[in-house]
Order: sequence, then C-alpha cells, then structure tokens
Amino acid sequence: MKISNIQMINGLRRLAATILLISLSLLNFNAFSQGEALFKSKCATCHQTHKNGTGPKLFQVRDKWAAGGAKEGSIYQWVNNWQTAAATDPYAAEVSKWSPTAMSAFPDLKKEEINAIMDWIDAQPDPASAAPPGGGATDGSTGEMTTDAEEEGSVGWVWIVMGVIFVVIIMAVGGVRRQLNIATSDDQTSQEKLTYGEEFRTWAWKNKVYVGITTLVVVISLIVGFLQSLSRIGVVEGYQPSQPIVFPHAAHAGINGIDCKYCHNSVAKSKHAGIPTVNVCMNCHKQINGEGKPFAGEIQKIYKAAGWNPSGAGKYTGKETPIVWNKVHVLPDHVYFNHSQHVVVGGIDCKQCHGDMTTMTETAKVQPVEELNKIEGNIKLTKPTLTMGWCIECHGAKEVALGNGKNAYYDEIHRRLKMDKPLYRKYLKDGKITVNELGGWECAKCHY
Repeated sequence: MKISNIQMINGLRRLAATILLISLSLLNFNAFSQGEALFKSKCATCHQTHKNGTGPKLFQVRDKWAAGGAKEGSIYQWVNNWQTAAATDPYAAEVSKWSPTAMSAFPDLKKEEINAIMDWIDAQPDPASAAPPGGGATDGSTGEMTTDAEEEGSVGWVWIVMGVIFVVIIMAVGGVRRQLNIATSDDQTSQEKLTYGEEFRTWAWKNKVYVGITTLVVVISLIVGFLQSLSRIGVVEGYQPSQPIVFPHAAHAGINGIDCKYCHNSVAKSKHAGIPTVNVCMNCHKQINGEGKPFAGEIQKIYKAAGWNPSGAGKYTGKETPIVWNKVHVLPDHVYFNHSQHVVVGGIDCKQCHGDMTTMTETAKVQPVEELNKIEGNIKLTKPTLTMGWCIECHGAKEVALGNGKNAYYDEIHRRLKMDKPLYRKYLKDGKITVNELGGWECAKCHY
C-alpha cells in the first residue's frame, strides 16, 4: 500500500495544527503565570479575589466597570494612577469614595500586564463555594483558603507544561512516522501488529548506543536543573510590596534634592537605616499640602497619621493613626548587616544597593542586579541582589582607602600593616587593598 500525497499533506497539517495549538496554550499559560506573580507582588496586600478587604474584591472587575458606565480604558488608567482616572471619569470618581484608604499608584504596569492580572483573578474559584481539597485553613493575612502544602512557584509549572508539550509533539511525530513506515514496508501485516511499546523497544535495541548516550545526557540535565533550582531559593529580586502611602522618591530625592540621610537619619549611626517618623514628614508637609496635585490624597494620609487638621492655620488634634509600612529588604535572621559600617566606614553610596532613588516614581523594591549595574559609579556585580554571593562579590571588589586621615578604623589598620613590611607589600601587590583582604570574607563578619 502506498501513501498518497494528499494523505501525507493532511497528516502534516494535523501535526502543524497540534504544534500551533500547543504553542498558543503555552503563551497563554505564561501570561497566566505572569498575572499570578504580579497580583501577589502588587495587589495582594490590599485586595482579594472574592472578598472585600482594604480594597474591593477584584473578581470580574472589568465587567463591573463596563456595566457601571466607565469610560473605555479607564480601569487601566485607574491602576496606573487612580487620581488621574478619578479626575477624568465619573465612574472612577465614584469608586474612589468606596474606601477612605487611597489606592497605591502603579505607573510601571502596562495594559497587557494589568490584563494578565485580571485574567488570573477571573480564573480563581470562589473559596466560599467549596472547601479546599486535602483539608485547608484560612490565611489570616488575606482571608483566602490555603492548603497545608506550600504553594508551588509558577516557574516550576512552566517547565512541567513544556515537558508535556514536548512529549505530545514527539508522540505526534512518532505517529506520522509509524504510518509512513507501515505504508512503505514490504511486510505491512507484521508492522501493523506491533504495539508502540514493542516498536520502541525494537528501535531502542538497534540504536542502544545512541539511546544510552541520550539517556545519560537527560539524567545529567535533570540533575543540573535540580541543582540550579536550589540556587534560586531565597532570591527575591524585583520584590515590591505595596505600601499604605505612595512615596515618590523621584519627587523628594530627585526634584527637591532632599538628602537620603534627612529622612533615614539613623543610617550613619545604626545598623538600621530607619523609616522616617511622621514628624519628619510634617516638617515639610505642614506647608506643602499638595492641593490640586496628583499626590494630594497621599499627603492627607500623612495628616491623618499625625493627627493634623490643616484648616485655617492648622493644628494637631491628638488623634493619631500609626502608619504600617511593609518591609522591602528582608534578610534572614542569621545574617548581620550594619548600615553605618557600610555608609560611614566603607563609604558606600546608597545607590550601590538600592538603585538610583532620584528616578524612582513608585514605592521601593529590591532592585535586580542588572539594574544596579547600569548606574554609573556602581561596582559591577553578577550575583542576584541580597544573596550571599552578591555580598561576597562586592567585598572582593570594593577597594578600601587606607591612611587618608578620614577614617580612624582604617587608619589604625594602615598603621599596623606598615609594621609588617612583607605583608604590606603582599597586600599592595595589585595596587589596592579590598575588603576581603581585611577580613571581609570571614564568616563571623556577617553570621552570628
């Protein structure tokens, strides 16, 4: 039996359609995973999917806005800057009255990313309609139902889906190949009686050398992939929790040129940089109320926290409301880090670790190392931000200025080094002395 050209073309068409369908499914899955990650990093602090919290529930929020008569595209403008949306859309203005707590602005989110977030939200089942499988509990921070097992990362699921896709493609190609072999074989009856398993074993035995090498490569690849996944544990680059008050560093440190140490006034004398108190904010904002400006609502939150009534000459009411900030840079409990040691003794500029805050229009985040490397004057590093490798790499590259009379600690080290001429010459062999040469790689420097 000969296979016709039409049959071959139809088979190839079906194979191409299968591959196209799988590829589209993968793209949709990636967008779905992106929406989940963005929701957790940008929205989950205030919003839930099926339950009102600090902000309203977000399930099918696009349909709700459309049914309410919102202008086209208004919901995306709302996410980027709710005050701009409220000023141009009556429906958005009505939504802004839902809660006295104003929403944070996310000017960096694109329309596609906002859609990915909302697509993921709309796909979530209502936890109130069914109990979680395997026994679950309510998460006190979000009100959502959670299972006993830890939630798997979306990246792992991407690899699983890709593996399934490749298996399907291989099976589809194998099916076409099988039909072609049967059609061109002289002994079609015996070929048709062979099962897929028998046919594979026969083929594998004939090509045992190649099968063995391929199996070895696959096993080694799986082991390497597993070890690489372990290296990503604890990496939090890009982490950016929402905050109760939007603080544009670009306006304060950039446009107005306020020194970082004015607000973070303990950075030069404590291990902690410190969060500015409301009184520090009020030093300026007693006079600057932002009326008619995009961030006027945020300044009102400061007034509420301070118990300040701006009417007339202004006065304190005595009714204060604490501001609960969400910590951004979180180190493990066994890691010691001292800001004053780095800022004063080491002379490290804030932008080395935190990025150029004079251009940051949104709340702080853990800057990826690629972004930090773009800043002029920064030491170029390769390891992920806030990891041990990142710190060690910096200690190995950062040059220490000795004997310049500006720092008593390093001046004393310089004096003692000069007493040991051979050691001094060894250290200065490359023309500089780095932190690691002065004990910066000792375990006890950073670990209790």
